[in-house]
Amino acid sequence: MKLTESDSLYSDLEKMEVSDLLFNINREDQKVALTVQKIIPAIENLVKVIVKKMQKGGRLFYIGAGTSGRLGIVDASELPPTFGADPTWVTGLIAGGDQAIRKAVEFAEDDSEQAYKDLLQHGITDKDVVIGIAASGTTPYVVGGLRQCRNHHITTACITCNNASPLEKQADYPIVAPVGPEFVTGSTRMKAGTAQKLILNMISTTVMIKLGRVKGNKMVDMQLSNNKLLDRGIRMLKEELKVTEKEAEKLLNEYGSVRKAVAVFKKETGKDS
Repeated sequence: MKLTESDSLYSDLEKMEVSDLLFNINREDQKVALTVQKIIPAIENLVKVIVKKMQKGGRLFYIGAGTSGRLGIVDASELPPTFGADPTWVTGLIAGGDQAIRKAVEFAEDDSEQAYKDLLQHGITDKDVVIGIAASGTTPYVVGGLRQCRNHHITTACITCNNASPLEKQADYPIVAPVGPEFVTGSTRMKAGTAQKLILNMISTTVMIKLGRVKGNKMVDMQLSNNKLLDRGIRMLKEELKVTEKEAEKLLNEYGSVRKAVAVFKKETGKDS
């Protein structure tokens, strides 16, 4: 029996009061962060490899099905606006293609050959890193994808919630977060999905920081794509450069990014030394 499929610690859910349901779900969720904390050394090893590869022009790919695939796509899609990352640096692929983001594609996850075909569409090479995401660790799309990557000497990793799974065996850098039974038996969109999201946040954020996409604690390369982000950029410039709001807004409009505005201002005022 897979740990992710083991029976819930709670029974008669339909008879519980709403407050009890919410409290018990939260109690289970609290176990997730503690589980992830225990596997930080494994996450660290993977991050160091990804950073080294990407510094040499490599890329990062996520492959997954269902919830796992969607989580990978969400993480990858948030990096360009957050860190000004090139959209090709990190790519999320899901079994069944983009249509599967919103609606399940029947049996797509059962094709063990398709993931590598999808990766080939992006020109995958041994300079890249591929992370397979699957709560069960048995999804054929993901397991098959990593297996073929290893056959082509491409660095592989995985994020799963079952020990000794087929997926773990195909990963050079396995990350295993055994979060235990789900509140609703087998519903891995819950604790397992939360664990996967936490780990993806840790990996991609740390990688972006080490690639120089953060200064101090600020997202200096964020895309200024809405008023909220424009206001944030203005505040960042006011704080960094000690200028007025009007001056900060003018700099941001002129140079288009916090990083560039800071660099040009400091150079012109002789404060970059």
